Amino acid sequence: MSRFSDIPLGTRPQGRWALSARWILADTAQGRRLVQNGEVVIEGDRVIHVGAPFEGELAARHDMGEALIAPGFVDLDALSDLDTTLLAFDNWPGEKKGRVWPRSYVDRGPYEMYSPEELAFQKRFAFGQLLLNGITSAAPIASLFYREWGETTAEFDAAAQASQDLGLRVWLGPAYRSGGMVLEQDGRMVAEFNEARGLDGLDRAIGFAGKWQGNDLVSPLLAPDRVETCTETLLRRTMAAAEDLGCPVRLHMAQGAMERDTVQALHGKTAPAWMGDMGLLNPRLLAPHATVATEDDLRRYADNGVTVIHCPLVAGRHGGALRSFAKLRDMGIRIAMGTDTAPPDMVLNMAVGMMLARVVEGDIAACTSDQFMDAATLNGAQALGRDDIGVLRAGGKADLAVFDLNDPAMAPAIDPIQTLILGATGRVTRATIVDGRLSMSDGEVAGIDMKAARTQAQVQFDGLLARYPERTAGHPPLETIFPPAYPLSDHRQT
Repeated sequence: MSRFSDIPLGTRPQGRWALSARWILADTAQGRRLVQNGEVVIEGDRVIHVGAPFEGELAARHDMGEALIAPGFVDLDALSDLDTTLLAFDNWPGEKKGRVWPRSYVDRGPYEMYSPEELAFQKRFAFGQLLLNGITSAAPIASLFYREWGETTAEFDAAAQASQDLGLRVWLGPAYRSGGMVLEQDGRMVAEFNEARGLDGLDRAIGFAGKWQGNDLVSPLLAPDRVETCTETLLRRTMAAAEDLGCPVRLHMAQGAMERDTVQALHGKTAPAWMGDMGLLNPRLLAPHATVATEDDLRRYADNGVTVIHCPLVAGRHGGALRSFAKLRDMGIRIAMGTDTAPPDMVLNMAVGMMLARVVEGDIAACTSDQFMDAATLNGAQALGRDDIGVLRAGGKADLAVFDLNDPAMAPAIDPIQTLILGATGRVTRATIVDGRLSMSDGEVAGIDMKAARTQAQVQFDGLLARYPERTAGHPPLETIFPPAYPLSDHRQT
């Protein structure tokens, strides 16, 4: 028996090699099955065997012990910048906390709040965090609040390089938009548009997609920012381009009151109804978060094969919930998962999602662990048009994660899936393998020093915070925008 720790980080072992564990979540012709004391055999970038101990010749065999080997998570709304949603946890309303551009900021001219080097770093850091949490495939998302307008192809070239350096499978495309929300001095929020700028962003995104098509780890994604920031022309051209490229489109809609009210004012209907009436709802469309979707909106999703990306943790933090996980499943809507916050803990998202689903329905039987595990793996892969990721079977990609069920903080294991979700933390991820390559092992990520990167991320975040007064209505001091949970101590007092 070889030592797993002897595999050099960032490498793909030569020959056929095996991982054994107490539990394996296998995909079979009969459906998903739990295998006890079985083995996964990998050769190159593929799995060649899942099940009973392999009887053929092996270059190495590694026993992972009291662990679960499972398909790697597929995260379709994976945060790829520094998480500023945390600033809204105890600080609201958003328009008074720098979450909407005030007129004074727009008049002076919006500007990039990150340097090109900072943009490249934060994606690399975020990719490392994804791997730490057993996420093997991701569609990154970042906020445009801190940008001059949209994302650039240069930063996404850097992101594509980071995915290859660290070993993460990604669906990438720079976000673009035709407009944005502006907060007037009298407190009104209005949408302002520059369609030419949005179309230029789409052209650049199409160019990026063509450049990276055919790469093993990088696939194209078109990412118009949010439905209320897009015009009809931009959306029509986006969906036509996606058809030509054969790629998915992610568009945030039915996700909050500001968007709902803005789209109603602009178009006289909800965003899914607007998209549906234009004939733009189809199976290529990935739609986070659906927390304010109406019955009619959901029927439109179901009738047109739209995938809902469920991000329960960030929704719950803002007082929202999908209504409901059970209803969407019953309607035949595919539900995939996203983390959309930091740390990108898919296990915690599954746990919170199960709690919210049961609370919304008032029924403990509203959902089960296997349904959320499928949403976090198989369903996300299907939404991307892939049948070789999000699964653990012979012939599939060697994208998998190893979860330590013997962690001292975990409860004794009965069923490995239930135990993992009840443990509610991705920090028990022991190893992450992508395309047959060891991308993460025991907290170390290939291609990045995560401890040093965490220090650098804090410095960058503090620099962003220092500029918040410039882009907040009324330009109050930082301590007024984000007061501490408790008053700071005056050390002069006893």
